[in-house]
Amino acid sequence: MKHLIDENGFYGEFGGAFIPEMLYPNVKELQDNYKEITSSKSFQQEFRKILKEYVGRPTPLYYSKNLSTKYGAKLYLKREDLNHTGAHKINNTIGQIILAQRLGKKRIIAETGAGQHGVATATACALMGMDCTIYMGAIDIERQAPNVKKMKMLGAKVVPATSGSKTLKDATNEAIRAWIQNPVDTHYIIGSVVGPHPYPQMVADFQSVISEEIQIQLATEEGTTKPDYVIACVGGGSNAIGAFYHFIDNNHTKLIAVEAAGLGVSSGKTAASIALGKKGIIHASKTYLMQTNDGQIVEPHSISAGLDYPGIGPVHSYLYDSSKAEFTSVTDQEALDAGMQLARTEGIIPALESSHALAQLEKMNFKSSDVVVVNLSGRGDKDMGTYEKYVK
Repeated sequence: MKHLIDENGFYGEFGGAFIPEMLYPNVKELQDNYKEITSSKSFQQEFRKILKEYVGRPTPLYYSKNLSTKYGAKLYLKREDLNHTGAHKINNTIGQIILAQRLGKKRIIAETGAGQHGVATATACALMGMDCTIYMGAIDIERQAPNVKKMKMLGAKVVPATSGSKTLKDATNEAIRAWIQNPVDTHYIIGSVVGPHPYPQMVADFQSVISEEIQIQLATEEGTTKPDYVIACVGGGSNAIGAFYHFIDNNHTKLIAVEAAGLGVSSGKTAASIALGKKGIIHASKTYLMQTNDGQIVEPHSISAGLDYPGIGPVHSYLYDSSKAEFTSVTDQEALDAGMQLARTEGIIPALESSHALAQLEKMNFKSSDVVVVNLSGRGDKDMGTYEKYVK
């Protein structure tokens, strides 16, 4: 995938680093050093060792007999929910904290929506002895209370964002402000493939372990490294790009990214950034985002806190514009139904984010020979407060 991005951090016309002057030293330090550090043998040895012995990788590629029978295809679930902390987010936080230490940083800040990135950041900071502050929208603090408790137990300070929609976008704004104020000793861990270059590329690199493993595991299970379909939910898009990474240019695998339609794409209560978005700048990169005609950001809505974001990562904007991936959307109710179905047919309670990917299966027409991988990006513990309203 590295060939898709140029030296200035653009995927086609998307990406870049549209940053205020006060952030320039922070971002330039990363641009100048991250590739050399992360590609070194010692970095990769430390990173891979922690992923294996602490995170629990490789995660299983689970053949779902029940879903395969229902949808008429060979259907596999990539079990990122079985990672330590319960989601794919830990892959990226481990990588970025090792990088931060090698840059001499002492303090970590991060933003979070669903709380999984916050928990993963707090976990990695506890492991590696780093001071940790997490910014989280006040609304998300309420609806993701279990994860807030975990972050605090792990030693992180959780700071509420009380402006705007009080969700992920606003938490990101607060984290960027804090980084401007503490440029020397602080590293900002962005949890998705958003933000200024090199963050989208860096997060994609750390998450690429997902598709790397899928290739190896499918070779054993199916005798091929090329599935017919890979399906993943997408908000900012870190789990999706991790699942897509090694399949983007093979001309066989169909990549399907599933956005959050919320109450419906045309309802005014949605987070379908590709379906409704226009090109613009959000959090220092050019991408598709939901905005008014005069450029004001439209507040997003999703039942899933992790998909409640008005934009999308620039790499996904490029994949959409170049037709390298198909972008669809499912509603809150469709995601809930899919999550309940997986719980009752497979004994797996998925995160509401992942339930959006599962809901896409209802819209597909597969052949019996199709090999389909759904990235199960996280587990549903954090969403029980939402799920329980619908359990009958």
